[in-house]
Amino acid sequence: MSFIKQLAGQTFIYGLGTILPRVLNYLLLTPFYTRIFQQAQYGVITELYAYSAFLLVLLTYGMETGFFRFNESEKNKEIVYSTSLITLFTTSVVFIIFSSFFSHELADIIRYNSHSEYIIWFAIIIGSDAFTSIPFAKLRAENKALKFSIIKIINVTINISLNIFFFIICKDYYDKVPFIAKIYNPEIGVGYAFISNLISSVVTIILLLPEIKSIKFRYDYALIKRMLKYSFPLLIVGMAGMINDVADKIFIKYLIDPSLNPMKIVGIYGANYKLAVLMTLFIQMFRYAAEPFFFAKSKEKNSKQMYAVVMKYFIIIGLFIFLGVMLFIDIVKYFIDVKFHEGLMIVPIVLAANLFLGIYYNLSVWYKLTNNTKYGAFISITGAIITIVLNFILIPKIGYVGSAWATFICYFSMMSLSYFVGKKFFYIQYDIKNILLYAGIALLIYILVQINRNQELINIYLFNSILLFGYILFALKKEHLYQKFLYQKFWIRST
Repeated sequence: MSFIKQLAGQTFIYGLGTILPRVLNYLLLTPFYTRIFQQAQYGVITELYAYSAFLLVLLTYGMETGFFRFNESEKNKEIVYSTSLITLFTTSVVFIIFSSFFSHELADIIRYNSHSEYIIWFAIIIGSDAFTSIPFAKLRAENKALKFSIIKIINVTINISLNIFFFIICKDYYDKVPFIAKIYNPEIGVGYAFISNLISSVVTIILLLPEIKSIKFRYDYALIKRMLKYSFPLLIVGMAGMINDVADKIFIKYLIDPSLNPMKIVGIYGANYKLAVLMTLFIQMFRYAAEPFFFAKSKEKNSKQMYAVVMKYFIIIGLFIFLGVMLFIDIVKYFIDVKFHEGLMIVPIVLAANLFLGIYYNLSVWYKLTNNTKYGAFISITGAIITIVLNFILIPKIGYVGSAWATFICYFSMMSLSYFVGKKFFYIQYDIKNILLYAGIALLIYILVQINRNQELINIYLFNSILLFGYILFALKKEHLYQKFLYQKFWIRST
């Protein structure tokens, strides 16, 4: 089980750099934004960051995973890094120039006619983040998790600090301090959230300069052709994945009756979607650690057995997060402002959907290791089609709840497809029996909690705590983890 400890350790360290910043963003900025902005204003933030997530995948075009793959297979690692970095730098600069030049036209297309400056700001943010993905990938490949984490934490600290500065200090002292009056314009309003992000992205490039300057400026055209051939299907996977992840937040604006204030609805949906943050963060943290781990372990004889064990433990923890949020939703809901609580019904749907997505990421090891990324593209495209079709059908009928169900069905379908197709190319004997057992227990607990919701609050919390603790004890006993912990901590020490 040493490989589990290794993966868990890497997951924890990368969590400092990927999850801790996101936790800080979610725990501080989401409550902050939902309290200082109206629903429609928060809808602007939700929508524009949905666009940026989609464009970031487009601009990285699978090169991050391609870098990991060729960094393992090529003898000259320096030229792999140099070629990848120069390629992404070029495309990022072209994107920023193009978006800035046509900012007015692009703003008209997405119905932000009076805010073309948003386009320029986001172009710089997205271009910077796309470019720095390779230096960050290099740090991960070299197991420099601590440096990776420090830079990520500095990035989010600057972003949060600037948000506080603009929206609290500048707003309160605009008429009192001459210096603030020179640098702060109240009319920019929500735009300062984007300016804060822009500044933090630029600072990140500065912090990564040692990694950027360390390259030997050599470019291998034959290598980049092979990398692009490998990565292009991953671009399709990523683009389709982003459609699955963010399209709902874009479609709502265009599919809801204008008289119902679509941006308000986007804001409510986006805020409640954030209540699934623990599941999202867990999956993101796992992915950062698991991808290089899966590649590194692929040559070992018992690699498939490792992947099966990792999958089971991933699901056990994912179900625990689902239960933790839903059993204490009456507390968790105050993470966002009361004016957004009307959308709480989507939270269990989104949590389950994201768990399916995490399982899919585990399953995707088969097409990455066998160079069958075209199948990953096929599965993701299928999911994207499901997302688009169901959003167009359901949003006009049941609003943002339809978007949540579209996400659920999409990720469940992708998970199922990946499992059954993967069995033919890279068979892994997953412990399906016990996985279904854990899922069934979690579902039973959730149903019991819903039945018990009419009791006094203190009784509900006590009942829910007992159920959650019971799930933990069952998992520990079932997996023999409790005995192993006692043996390692106490038995060895005493002998």
